Amino acid sequence: MFKQLDLFTKLSVSWLTLVLLMVVFGPLLPLASPTDFDLMAMGQGAFKSWNHVLGTDMNGYDLLSNVVKGARPSVLISLISVGVGAFFGSAIGIIAAYKRGKFDYVVSTLFNVVLSVPNLVLSLALVAVLATNPDPNIMVPTSRRIFVIIISLTIVIIPILGRIARGATLTWANRDFIVAARSMGMKDSKIILKHVVPNVMPAIYAVGFLAIGVVIVVEGSLSLLGVGIVDGVSWGSMIARVRGDLEYAPHSMIIPVTVLALTVISCNQIGDVLRNRLDSREGRL
Repeated sequence: MFKQLDLFTKLSVSWLTLVLLMVVFGPLLPLASPTDFDLMAMGQGAFKSWNHVLGTDMNGYDLLSNVVKGARPSVLISLISVGVGAFFGSAIGIIAAYKRGKFDYVVSTLFNVVLSVPNLVLSLALVAVLATNPDPNIMVPTSRRIFVIIISLTIVIIPILGRIARGATLTWANRDFIVAARSMGMKDSKIILKHVVPNVMPAIYAVGFLAIGVVIVVEGSLSLLGVGIVDGVSWGSMIARVRGDLEYAPHSMIIPVTVLALTVISCNQIGDVLRNRLDSREGRL
């Protein structure tokens, strides 16, 4: 199947595979700690030293170590947010579209209300309220910030994937094999699990990859606005930390931005490929 993909998609799959390897095996690699600074190599350029292959920022932090170690929180936050959001959003959307009536009306209204608020604004409001301390001298624990960010991003994802699931269910709900299952007395729960869900999930997979890219960007944006993860733990917070180094050490900004951009572009490409294959599949049915 991999051989049948075009070159751009192969590169996207290869890059995402590399990112996942960084997530899984990053802590095991013999790299310097991302919080260790080298005073003798502050602002060192890329590929100028074996000790700092990608160079350092103006604080002396190793960029390669930060990129590798920052992959885990960025990717895991995205995967968990999209995974949980897809589960609840798909369940609500499928049931609403299959049952119709008042429940479908209420669900559709709620989805439209949430979607009317820009994703970044909604996430920013939730994180600013739930992940800040009234006393500015007391730091909010990183674990709490990560938890609140995941919750806020999940809330953003639920209506997006819920509407996709609802629309796909409406397409399949009146197909002949489902009508036949109803006429044979099969319970609605079995029809949904056996016939509706398997046909709706491909659309969720396609949009899910696009959503992962969106969540990565939103998480990075929250860090740039000062309400995300701090201390360069994720790609977004790494970019936020070096945003003042652009004049003196531009590579310290270019490298994490490039890594984040390649990840988002790869997710979008795979999502587009899955969506095109889904459209061709439905066209044959």
